[in-house]
Amino acid sequence: MGVKIKEVTNEKELRKFVKFNIDLYKNNPYHVPGLIDEEMMTLDRKRNPAFDMCEAICFLAYRDNKIVGRIAGIINHKANEIWNQKTARFGFVDFIDDNEVVDALFSATEKWAKEKGMEEIDGPLGFTDMDHEGMLIEGFDQLGTMAAIYNYPYYPIQLERLGYIKAQDWKEYKIYIPAEIPEKHFRIGEIVKAKYGLKVMKFKKRKEIWPYAYKIFNALNAAYSLLYGFAPLSDKQIEYYVKMYIPMLRLDMIAIIVREADDAVVGFGITLPSLSRALQKAKGSMFPFGFIPLAEALYTKPKVIDLYLMGVLPEYQGKGVNALVFNDLIPVYRKTGVVYAETNPELETNNAVQSQWSYFKHEHHKTRRAFKKKLE
Repeated sequence: MGVKIKEVTNEKELRKFVKFNIDLYKNNPYHVPGLIDEEMMTLDRKRNPAFDMCEAICFLAYRDNKIVGRIAGIINHKANEIWNQKTARFGFVDFIDDNEVVDALFSATEKWAKEKGMEEIDGPLGFTDMDHEGMLIEGFDQLGTMAAIYNYPYYPIQLERLGYIKAQDWKEYKIYIPAEIPEKHFRIGEIVKAKYGLKVMKFKKRKEIWPYAYKIFNALNAAYSLLYGFAPLSDKQIEYYVKMYIPMLRLDMIAIIVREADDAVVGFGITLPSLSRALQKAKGSMFPFGFIPLAEALYTKPKVIDLYLMGVLPEYQGKGVNALVFNDLIPVYRKTGVVYAETNPELETNNAVQSQWSYFKHEHHKTRRAFKKKLE
């Protein structure tokens, strides 16, 4: 039998859509599954405020009544308005290595995008920059992270076969934690702190960070404004992410840089113990036992750290504010026995971010790509 494409129209089908990723990568040593309920919420137009500015469609591919692929088509109208484009996105994409399956999935998504008046399709991307983006093209033998996509090596080969070309690459690095803060790094941080009247905020109780939570995301909107395809998060989206992420943060591994004059957040470093192995053990579910390895990973001494969210306001970029973040966090990492940090994806064109790693022993170990195609 041939491949049949079916639009996802109810919660039962959406759960199948989400679980296909976990089933496809079962026992893969590098893939890190997300949490099923969290991804269900991301794709639920009633619960995810991104749908205020986005529309989406999800497709499943079947052969012999068995799911063999999935894909979502997304249009972020706000991003299109900001970047003056008519671009659809594809994301949440997985498939077996089969030309017929891939053709059917992308044909359905491209057809939908053209019917919506789009002129180009781009991906893998999500609704916002807070979702997974970029297809892995190098580093297939490296453990994935919570914040990034892992995919089989045949994925980009299939995209190129369909005529998709490079739109943008991201690089990822391992940053090895030094025995002490590099002297020049420390000196830059102290100069910047005095020159611009800045201080590092630390928190001992979770309630202390709540007054800064919205300030952090507003700073993120400004810091990321020129990044590829970015659209600022709305107040509703910020509230959504604050409620989702603040409760799981490890306070000693956060550094918030504020301006003393008005308590404005000018830079931030939100880092977490790596949850990759814990998520593999959880297999997509918090319950009945998935929360145990996740709690252990969050609150014991980690060997690996994820540099989850980092940013500096545009007017302070290139002035050494990032040095203050690492001057604070390096001693924390040393005390807890961290060996290295994962940067997560950084745009290859973002030289300012990548140049900061020159102070440390580092290794470029993964590259991921957004692909694009004209719709004709």
